[in-house]
Amino acid sequence: MSARIRAIIGVTIMSALLVLYFVFAGIRAVGLLRSGELLPIVMGVAMLVLPLLGVWALVRELMFGRQATRLADALAAAGEMPDEPVSTRPSGRPERADADAAFPRYRAEAEAAPERWQSWMRLGVVYDACGDRKRARAAIREAIRLEKHEIGGIPHKD
Repeated sequence: MSARIRAIIGVTIMSALLVLYFVFAGIRAVGLLRSGELLPIVMGVAMLVLPLLGVWALVRELMFGRQATRLADALAAAGEMPDEPVSTRPSGRPERADADAAFPRYRAEAEAAPERWQSWMRLGVVYDACGDRKRARAAIREAIRLEKHEIGGIPHKD
């Protein structure tokens, strides 16, 4: 089974469990709202608001994953994914030292062509390989934003 299939199965299971939690929390919240007493009503409102925030976060993460995968597939199809020889651990993750050595090239590329989504996507992939998830997600978000502007014909905003 490929890594992508395993990831999709994992996301599906976790999303289903999260939705199930939201349903049960919503049922409990409605019960508290029906109590007629102030404190349980306040708790019921909070129990409705928090799952709604959770649904928003879940949808946002699923959209990010779908868009990032679409861009990664486009890069791979064009043969533009980072291609540095990087040794991997038994788990399949890249060795950090090798990934760190490849990083300056992709950072310089993104700085030289900040309007190209491909540069930002490659930088995000390398950040991820280095284990820097926060910067990886920021670079990939920038790639998604630039690609949307490119497709929609919206001028790039500096």
